[in-house]
Amino acid sequence: MIMQEQSRRLSEPLRWGRREKTAVAVLISCLLLALAGLGAYALTSGAPARKDCISLTFASTLGAAFVHACGDRAKSLCAAPNPSSEIARQLGEDCRRLGYPFATG
Repeated sequence: MIMQEQSRRLSEPLRWGRREKTAVAVLISCLLLALAGLGAYALTSGAPARKDCISLTFASTLGAAFVHACGDRAKSLCAAPNPSSEIARQLGEDCRRLGYPFATG
């Protein structure tokens, strides 16, 4: 009779031996080390932010378009006439923030 002892086994709580406790401790340690490594990577990776950059996202014919320019390219972008009023408004704000002359129309 295989089923005679099943009700007794099901009514008793699980017993954690040394092997099970060690396995859980190792898994938790690995998880904590992975999270610490990921946090360190997130804090130290990436390029430093530049203060002379212009970043615009605006509506285009096929969805959103993105313009990013830094330094001399940002100055020339501010100096060029801009046909769209929405782009000109966003670009004008960034150009004024950087102190670059902005061409309207």
